[in-house]
Amino acid sequence: MRTKNLLFAAALMMASATSAFAQRPITINLWPSEPAVASTDDKDTAQVQVFLPREKMATGRAVVICPGGGYQTLAMDSEGRDWATFFNNMGIAAIVLKYRMPNGNKMVPISDAEEAMKLVRRKAAEWHIKPNEVGIMGASAGGHLASVLATKATGDARPDFQILLYPVITMQPGLTHRGSRDRFLGTKPSKAEEREYSTDQQVTRSTPRAWIALSDDDRTVMPINGVNYYAELYRHDVPASLHVYPGGRHGWGRKQTFKYNLEMELDLRAWLQSF
Repeated sequence: MRTKNLLFAAALMMASATSAFAQRPITINLWPSEPAVASTDDKDTAQVQVFLPREKMATGRAVVICPGGGYQTLAMDSEGRDWATFFNNMGIAAIVLKYRMPNGNKMVPISDAEEAMKLVRRKAAEWHIKPNEVGIMGASAGGHLASVLATKATGDARPDFQILLYPVITMQPGLTHRGSRDRFLGTKPSKAEEREYSTDQQVTRSTPRAWIALSDDDRTVMPINGVNYYAELYRHDVPASLHVYPGGRHGWGRKQTFKYNLEMELDLRAWLQSF
């Protein structure tokens, strides 16, 4: 036990010592003219904040990050910007997406996320990114958005890997997060829409590899969402890693108050280094 504690302490000190590797972000309006899909809220705009690692550390890998917030708001810090140092320290570019709220029109946030993926690949040479190493990450409702792209996007919008934190996966009544479903699909979606955007039902053998993290005591988004998604990935021979932590409830992101934060980061780091 003492050895394990010392290792954890050393890892924490290393993370703190290298936190300066995250550079000042570049902010880009995702739609400089008209968005591909109009929103009912003209004041709601989509942007990305781009955190690039130092050029000498860059591995060529990038992650588009979709914060959660029940498709009503966005946890831009703990589920977005706070991850920049973690990825930059590994030589990975972090692109934090401020996507627009759906207000019942699912294509609004989907189009934003797809455009963010395409933007990263358009800027690949300038940002020292390899176009075939662009992943997507999402927490809670942002995890649902990330999994929609992972299971449905094509071409330059398709991610090469996915990282999901306590994701909303299903749109099925009784298992879904009701607020996320109602804001994404509207209050009276058809059964066909519920199936189409229950991403566990959209997994195929070509779905990109995944890392999924949950809390066993999550009472906001039932852990069965992520567990069922993992089960379908496994059933379709998609490489995936599932981590269920004993506590933490919902919404911990990269908060240092999350009891298993360091363990979670070590697990994710090991997975990212495995391919």
